[in-house]
Amino acid sequence: MVLRRAKNRLIARALGLFPSLVDRWARGRSFAPAAGDEPWAALAKPLAGCRLALVTTGGVHLKSQAPFDMAEKDGDPTFREIPSGAPRGELVITHDYYDHRDADRDINVVFPLDRLAELAAGGRIQGPAPLHLGFMGHVDGSLVGRLARETAPAAARRLAETGADAVLLTPA
Repeated sequence: MVLRRAKNRLIARALGLFPSLVDRWARGRSFAPAAGDEPWAALAKPLAGCRLALVTTGGVHLKSQAPFDMAEKDGDPTFREIPSGAPRGELVITHDYYDHRDADRDINVVFPLDRLAELAAGGRIQGPAPLHLGFMGHVDGSLVGRLARETAPAAARRLAETGADAVLLTPA
């Protein structure tokens, strides 16, 4: 397990240094949703009246929460709930498939809680939603169906229950 995780981190750094390798890998995959399945909904009210939730695929979670499963080769289709007021020092990243050294130094790189506070202070949004979500963006194989059928709808319901009006997706 330790050797595999080290290999994954090394590959992630190499891909960051050589973007053409990412292009080569991506050629064999389809990332576009089927026609009519675009994950979009128009705002029901002006942005200045919305409470905005963050949803990241950067593997962000609280130190007190279980880390994302890095042993499963197809990833981890679960999510972690992160309260809006969580101390920044309590946030960590468990994700071996991208180089997150910059985000480890400043979590706002992939999970911009401080930027949400600035938008609220400037009147651009009503405020941050009380709850945000962290996912691990590497989900593949049979777990993609579980993510689409179970996890994503559960995440959307949870955010709606807590009063989020809109979501800002921050991929990593």
